[in-house]
Amino acid sequence: MTHRSIVLTRFGGAEALELATAPMPEPAPGIAVVRVRAAGINGIDWKIREGFLKDTKPVAFPQLLGMELAGEIVAVAEGSRFAVGDRVFGLAPFGAYADFVAVPEAVLAPTPAGLSDIVAAALPVAGLTAWQMLHAAGAPKAGQTVLVHGASGGVGTLLVQMAKSLGLTVIATGSTASLPHLRDLGVDRVIDRTAERFEAASGPVDLVIDLAGGDAPDRSFALLPEGGAVVSAVRPDIAAPRGDGRRGLWFMMKPDGERLAALGTVAASGELKVTIAETVPLEAIPAAIERNRTGHAPGKIVADFTLA
Repeated sequence: MTHRSIVLTRFGGAEALELATAPMPEPAPGIAVVRVRAAGINGIDWKIREGFLKDTKPVAFPQLLGMELAGEIVAVAEGSRFAVGDRVFGLAPFGAYADFVAVPEAVLAPTPAGLSDIVAAALPVAGLTAWQMLHAAGAPKAGQTVLVHGASGGVGTLLVQMAKSLGLTVIATGSTASLPHLRDLGVDRVIDRTAERFEAASGPVDLVIDLAGGDAPDRSFALLPEGGAVVSAVRPDIAAPRGDGRRGLWFMMKPDGERLAALGTVAASGELKVTIAETVPLEAIPAAIERNRTGHAPGKIVADFTLA
């Protein structure tokens, strides 16, 4: 028996991704087989596609892509903590863009009642990244101010809400079109990056979160007190040693099933709003990955495998 998958056949643009068939995966101790109902689109997909990460994330063509999913368990090995039929969501280190995927149980969490597969599939990468970035430089304290660059994407829209829930003042930069959405999320001060210099508009801050790259993180250091930090998920070179008492931290998300389960509970309650930019069928994933690269509406693009 085979099933549908999206595979990377070579490094390149959208044309390097193709619809293909794949053999059915098998369960093993600690590995469950999940029928994928939805999968989140992430920036790392096009970075792998274009070969930018080939030195740190080697690929073997044809390569499955996709880092996060939601669906239901269809097969487990003896001793599993899950049962066939359980709804789950989580990370997919072996590629989420397929109808059936073998996934380590440690990176899966039960999908709470009331949380749709679409929303659950948008949570693992963005949710864990947002939480971990906020805490990467130390536990944030109520009353502090955080500046977020690139706040309107999947990670940013969750991060600003988490920051507000912790009692932080949030300043966010974004495109003109994204500013109303950021205000709706409770951002205290929004800055149009196309029309304003954020240095002049923001004032001093305690922490900078960089989801945009470019020269924004370099320009942000001047806003920080001694001991303050710029945490970047885009610029590895930000971690170069500095002599001014400020820190640059390069961030990479780490799997955390317990934290993911907690995020799912908060999202199901409605306290954490997950913004879905659009949903696409499995066959349209290559084009969706390209829109992730070039720009799209605020929030997260999610592949809905139930769409024809």
